[in-house]
Amino acid sequence: MKGFRSVDVKRISLTNNVFQLIGYENFLITAGTLKDYNTMTAAWAGLGYLWNKCVAIIFVRPQRYTYRFTERFGRFTLSFFSSRYRPALTFCGTHSGRNVDKPRATGLTPVLTGTAAVCFREARFVLECRKLYRQDLAAGCFLDRALQKKVYPKRDFHRIYIGEIVKCYVKSARTTSKKTRLGKRT
Repeated sequence: MKGFRSVDVKRISLTNNVFQLIGYENFLITAGTLKDYNTMTAAWAGLGYLWNKCVAIIFVRPQRYTYRFTERFGRFTLSFFSSRYRPALTFCGTHSGRNVDKPRATGLTPVLTGTAAVCFREARFVLECRKLYRQDLAAGCFLDRALQKKVYPKRDFHRIYIGEIVKCYVKSARTTSKKTRLGKRT
């Protein structure tokens, strides 16, 4: 990918705490092909080591448009951005790809990874994942019933996807900046 370098995921050094990175800065989950994909903003995920593999764990509700792409395709990406892209991520989290072209509206540029997964040129780093496992959350498995009632009053449980992190791409130092459509400097 132009503007990125591939690094071993075991060697990346995050500039911030993983809980801050995922829970408060947000990121984009993307699945599909360059001609047929969708992306959504997420704040729930996990990174870790499972089945002797570096993995990412994501959560997608069935009513989300991205769900159909995550189901259909064997790979997904997680694109992480600097804080200047907060308006673009907010837009992608509050508008459906069924109704709007998110990249056109935000100025984000979809690009292909080396294995033809979709991510965004403006990301500061990208995790490319190969799906290993999926399962729906189940009402009967919640030990904290108050949590279930609070987060899932409509019983619209997320599907969990566990993906092996097969590539990690980090923004190269020589990338150029441009303006996004939401008015922030990149």
